[in-house]
Amino acid sequence: MKVSDKELVRRLRVVPDFPVKGVQFFDVTTLFKDAEALEEIVSRICEEYKDKGITKVAGIESRGFIAGAAVAARLGAGFVPVRKPGKLPADTYSETYQKEYGKDTIEIHTDAIGPDDVVLIHDDILATGGTAAATVRLVKKFAPKAVFANFIIDITDVPRTAPIPEDVPVTSLLHLSER
Repeated sequence: MKVSDKELVRRLRVVPDFPVKGVQFFDVTTLFKDAEALEEIVSRICEEYKDKGITKVAGIESRGFIAGAAVAARLGAGFVPVRKPGKLPADTYSETYQKEYGKDTIEIHTDAIGPDDVVLIHDDILATGGTAAATVRLVKKFAPKAVFANFIIDITDVPRTAPIPEDVPVTSLLHLSER
């Protein structure tokens, strides 16, 4: 490990009251612009999943695209974008869900995943679980062999109003508190 957890946290930007008052936003873009931190993140995720047979990485818009695509390339897997409505050009499945500060919808192409796939869902932050749980529901529509979920940061003191199903193993690189 070249960059310690403590150092990753130190390089992380924390923005109070964004996107709404009372939310402390952990901005991972400061980690992405730092070549050493980005390499550490991608390497750790790949190490965790190198023996799981991952064939697709489903990255959640938009920060989940960055490390997710790098992880997919390094694992020899395909990359599947999970996007906001109207951004994907072909037929899609969609899921609407509750977020910490409102409702949202995500979509995935109907031909993105097959039953022989092993899917790693990736995003930057796990907070209430709404986006992640909705993505799990989308991915499970394809009945893949297995589904895993990974996050750069798990915000541990935010109540999981939409927990990820127990049959989906979850890992996070950092476990932080909003307080």
